[in-house]
Amino acid sequence: MTETAGGQAQSAGQGKRQEKVGVVTSNKMQKTVVITVERSVIHPLYKRVVRRSKNFLAHDEKNECRVGDTVRIQETRPLSRGKRWRVIEIVAKATMVAPVPEVEV
Repeated sequence: MTETAGGQAQSAGQGKRQEKVGVVTSNKMQKTVVITVERSVIHPLYKRVVRRSKNFLAHDEKNECRVGDTVRIQETRPLSRGKRWRVIEIVAKATMVAPVPEVEV
């Protein structure tokens, strides 16, 4: 056990893995989904709330995520060049909306 700066005991190499909640924006790859995570930050100069978003590649073992689903992802070991996250659970399924037929003018 090692002592951290905050005085908490922690096993060597056993830190808490980050978890994030985001929306699936692409599921076109096999066993991989793209998750967009949005966060709000205060702009340092203008003191206004600004939305920042970042994309993460996450491993979806069962290929059950669909575009629009809200999911929870967790940090993991590197699975490929850009994939360091895995899907833990689907928080909310996307609502199915019927596609609007295109009208030619």
